[in-house]
Amino acid sequence: MKAFLTSIAVATLLTVSTGAGAAALKLGVSAGPYGEILEYTAKIAAKEGLKAEVIEFTDWNMPNAALQSGDIDANNFQHQPFLDNQIKQRGYDIVPVAKSIVVPMGIYAKKVQSLADLKEGASVSIPNDPTNGARALFLLAKAGVIGLKDGAGLNTSIADIASNPKKIKLVELDAAQLPRSLDDVDASVITLNYAVLAGLTPKTALVLEDDQSKWHLVWAVRKDRAEDPAIKRFIELYRSAEVRDFINTRFNGTIIPTW
Repeated sequence: MKAFLTSIAVATLLTVSTGAGAAALKLGVSAGPYGEILEYTAKIAAKEGLKAEVIEFTDWNMPNAALQSGDIDANNFQHQPFLDNQIKQRGYDIVPVAKSIVVPMGIYAKKVQSLADLKEGASVSIPNDPTNGARALFLLAKAGVIGLKDGAGLNTSIADIASNPKKIKLVELDAAQLPRSLDDVDASVITLNYAVLAGLTPKTALVLEDDQSKWHLVWAVRKDRAEDPAIKRFIELYRSAEVRDFINTRFNGTIIPTW
């Protein structure tokens, strides 16, 4: 009995299946809301005989390793810059096949009600890691706070700022420290996970990413499985109106479908 309970505690495999015979798709995802959306889709897929196992990972390095090794058939947990970096570092033969969701980054403030209220020389904190730092700069550019050089891409840095009319001072901090910085800076660009942990909500953001964000999540598969009909059908069901309505109702703006 002890061994059985231990295996239950360690297991991260959540299975939705119907019938017998055909092997189920194994789909990797990070633990939490992303997995909940896949589980909901798996129930829809089961109604037409498409079986799926949703496998949750707590280590973000594992879903791509599992995909590359063939332990899972597809994953849905990462945005394109993260995938690009993993492919570059580890030589994975993995490709994106469809857009997924946006978990929106937002600009939050305690000292101003609008970005138009930022005074000359105001301070704005942003994440200090390259991926989220670039994402923050794009959001500030979208809001008109700064301008970026032509051709600025997903690796954009502070050096790529072309215009800064209010001479905003950008303060680079660890992403987890950004909510705490709101007492000291005029505004902060914060990823949703840390915003929610700090009691912030997308509805309080001065500016929020939308479904056109370059940092949307992607469905990823091994290149030799890119045309697999079962995988393609599951993704079609995921990107359905029914699942979109579920996301909008269940997560109330904290997760944005891209379809």
